[in-house]
Amino acid sequence: MTGRVVLVTGASRGVGADTARLLAASGAHVFVNYRDKAKRADGVVADIVTAGGSAEAVKADLTDPSEVAAMFDLVRARCGRLDALVLNASGGMERDRDPDYAMRLNRDAQVRAVELALPLMPALSRVVFVTSHQAHFHGQRPTYDSYEAVAASKRAGEDALRARIPSLSERGIGLVVVSGDMIEGTITVTLLDRAEPGIVDARRAEVQSLPTVAEFAEAVARAAVEPVATGHTVFVGGADYLTPTG
Repeated sequence: MTGRVVLVTGASRGVGADTARLLAASGAHVFVNYRDKAKRADGVVADIVTAGGSAEAVKADLTDPSEVAAMFDLVRARCGRLDALVLNASGGMERDRDPDYAMRLNRDAQVRAVELALPLMPALSRVVFVTSHQAHFHGQRPTYDSYEAVAASKRAGEDALRARIPSLSERGIGLVVVSGDMIEGTITVTLLDRAEPGIVDARRAEVQSLPTVAEFAEAVARAAVEPVATGHTVFVGGADYLTPTG
């Protein structure tokens, strides 16, 4: 990734932050996107710079079209190009959001980000969409009640991006999806456990161990650079999801 430019959404903590650190360690200049936690994003940037990498924080609420447009204007002004867009930011379990928020963030905002990024992305660049098994297999496998809005909207977001594969391919741009089981240490798992106490322990017992943030972030970072066919899905954990049901 030496000399490449990457933007990671929702990168002020968790999987996004670790993904940003890994891509910067491989030589990329990384834009660390955050919505409102500037101090956390600045901390990620400081970690990267201290380790000898190159990064900068960029504020944008992905559901705000003007902020997203400004974010890509900044990328254009700073670097003139974007070699990888990692769509890690998601949500929908927050109590203070309107009923349409999950769809606006997990589908509409993802598509908007890609459309605004396209003019900056040269041939052989990559879009990575980060999702969960609960969302990727939505409609095929049952999901948790508290996660239904997130699962449905992220599945809709994935479908909308996959529908754009032909137009992306015309530009030489690939799309890779990374789907994970429950990831230990993420805010989603914390919120799930709070909403439905016991389900995380039950899942952990069912599969013996859950993927860690570090393990999932490594898969996401690899998806941004490894030579795989467009439309490919990388699965992390949850082998039972990959077993055909009767």
